[in-house]
Amino acid sequence: MLDEGKYNILEKVCENKDKIIYRGQRVVDAQPVILKVLKTEYPTPQEIACFEREYEIIRRLNIEGIVKAYFIESYRNSKMIVLEDFGGESMAKYIGENELNLDAFLKIALQLTTILGNIHANGYIHKDFNPFNIILNPKLGQIKVCDFGISTQLTSESTEFKSLYTLEGTLNYISPEQTGRMNRSVDYRTDYYSLGVTFYEMLLGFLPFRAADPMELVHCHLAKRPVSAQEHNPQIPGPISDLIMKLLAKMAEDRYQSVFGLKSDLKKCREELLTHGKIKDFMLGKMTFRSSCKYPKSCMGGKRKLKL
Repeated sequence: MLDEGKYNILEKVCENKDKIIYRGQRVVDAQPVILKVLKTEYPTPQEIACFEREYEIIRRLNIEGIVKAYFIESYRNSKMIVLEDFGGESMAKYIGENELNLDAFLKIALQLTTILGNIHANGYIHKDFNPFNIILNPKLGQIKVCDFGISTQLTSESTEFKSLYTLEGTLNYISPEQTGRMNRSVDYRTDYYSLGVTFYEMLLGFLPFRAADPMELVHCHLAKRPVSAQEHNPQIPGPISDLIMKLLAKMAEDRYQSVFGLKSDLKKCREELLTHGKIKDFMLGKMTFRSSCKYPKSCMGGKRKLKL
């Protein structure tokens, strides 16, 4: 348990193989905080360095839509990152308990796209974009992204073949190229694929690929075409279903090539919905190539019934 002389621990939020997340309060001023602690009792110097690097990335980004990091502190033989708590919960938990109507989906999708665009515009690839790393406060309408533990500041990076159990990223959301089995580099468009998986799950309540073992899941990402959202639920308009399928393209060149293009299509969908009560078919990706990125090479470019 953490030292409660400095922080009062209210609850354990989540735990994975590497880290434990607590919700707590700072004793001196009762400020709500999130405490992220390395799970290993005696972490290696490399694990500590990666943890410190994550803190530095968050501090350098310092943009709207990112969970703020206040401090990094020593904790026993390890480190602890103190993060802001704005009263949110993970998107994974929220969509597991709530159904999104089309307008709610589009509003959230636009916010997520904007945040991802800002991350890329500052020269970073998230590489683990998924509902567990998206925090939502539905009362405030606020969404923020967290967990930059494997993010990179490169416009692209090479990948090598790795064991399924040492792959970076969350396997259900990982892009084909991020598996290291395509002999091609990873760039900002890997996050678009993960965003597509997230959109799919937000609308349907389940993932595009459900596999019995990791090898089968990697094969699905590499070679299997997902059933479209509209095929699962005909109430989902064609343009939204097609937009998600474009994000889920196996080849990065077939996905959206810029956040500007994706936002343009999402805005058009929402305008159609609010104006006409439905979304008519239109050509996707017409505005793909405009970008405000500081790094232009990196930024080009059980079924659930849907409530209408």
